[in-house]
Amino acid sequence: MNVRVRPRPGRTAPSSDSDFPVPRSAPHPFGVESRRGFAPWAAVGLLLALAWALAAKADQWQGSWGNATETATSAAAMIGVPFALAAGAWQGGRERRLRMTELRSSSARSRPVQFLVAALPLAGLLALAYLVAVVGVLAACAPYASAGGPAPTAYAGTAVSLAACAVLGHVAGRVVSFRLTAPLLAIGGYVVEGALGTQQSDLSYLAFCLVRVSGDDKIAVWWYPLVAALWAGGLAAAAVVAVAGHRRVAALLPLAAALGAATLLVQTGDGLLRDNPLARRQVCDTSTVPDICVNGTRPGMLPEVKRALSGLTDRLAGVRNLPVRYEDLGRRPRDDEAELPSLAPIGWSVVRGRLTDPSRYAREAAWTLLRPGCDEPPARPVAVTDEAVLRWLAPDTGSEAARADQVARARKDGDRDRLATYRAEDRAYARLAAMTDGERRSWLGRYFATAGRCAPEPNEVPSL
Repeated sequence: MNVRVRPRPGRTAPSSDSDFPVPRSAPHPFGVESRRGFAPWAAVGLLLALAWALAAKADQWQGSWGNATETATSAAAMIGVPFALAAGAWQGGRERRLRMTELRSSSARSRPVQFLVAALPLAGLLALAYLVAVVGVLAACAPYASAGGPAPTAYAGTAVSLAACAVLGHVAGRVVSFRLTAPLLAIGGYVVEGALGTQQSDLSYLAFCLVRVSGDDKIAVWWYPLVAALWAGGLAAAAVVAVAGHRRVAALLPLAAALGAATLLVQTGDGLLRDNPLARRQVCDTSTVPDICVNGTRPGMLPEVKRALSGLTDRLAGVRNLPVRYEDLGRRPRDDEAELPSLAPIGWSVVRGRLTDPSRYAREAAWTLLRPGCDEPPARPVAVTDEAVLRWLAPDTGSEAARADQVARARKDGDRDRLATYRAEDRAYARLAAMTDGERRSWLGRYFATAGRCAPEPNEVPSL
């Protein structure tokens, strides 16, 4: 029987099925968890904590890709891991706190789906917060780093490990009915990470999120962070299957993968790191005497170093018996070389591609020309001559102020021997400064012929 529906007065009948309003579908729980509630705020909190820790040490990593990677992964290990464990535990205990356990068990979704919908948004947002912090680090490092490049596998592996820690925390929060689970996990995670990270054995490579590079000298093999991520991710997957899976025996598969990754990390040990090939090269400027060479990991520092040593190299122009070059290879210099003062670690003598104290750096460079590597001080007349040469080659206001304080202290203490030494140094310096350029070049040539000897006789060194 055909029934004709009449429209209500004042309304027109729909002309076709397309005129009926289409009901809006309910938002997916995954999207709701990602945009609202605890997960976004936890991600913001982690981002702020990482940004504060990284910015506080910016002087120590800006200008070095290796230091930037080391600092970013260390922050993820010591801040991110405890934070992720605690945040995951708090999220995992949400249904129990809100007394929604029975409602959740009556849901049409399976237990694994319910677990993943609740756990993955937090894990993903925490990993994203870490990656945002890494992008900030790389952007801040790029203007000052002149060699090498970022390590994408290190950042990707650390982000996966951080997400795994959030999932592990979620499992603990769901299983353990204790309100202090979250803070206890945070404290325990910090202690365990610190204990593993400071281990001198190969067990230190089991620390979550900690990619153990060593500045620009040692870099990680490309697969090391990925295996470390498998170690953390396998444990998280095994815990999820054991708690929410239909067949808990299936948890043995990811557990075996995690243990295999852990075994590979421990057995390989220091083999997970390799020497940076750039650290065995030098970039040199041959327009000076001696030549100035900086390490291949810091070629952008060559103009800065040359500018700092310009006064020293100008005073040495035309002088014979000098070393051929200043080297910067982290080894003992050869007989015809002098060692450049160290530019590492970043944050001490170098900050953001600039020397913090160029005059002191030049004085240290001048000192390496005078009996370097000698354990015993030379005889007093030789030491007086050495000090006069050092003061003339690299005048430094800071060193002069310190010397003035020492003279005043010796005068106050009535130390006649020290005062006599200081007066002898002043007389020697005055004679050297009063020489003509030709006389000084000739004298310095004879002096540097003996500068490589650690204990020369006083009559072998030209006196002043």
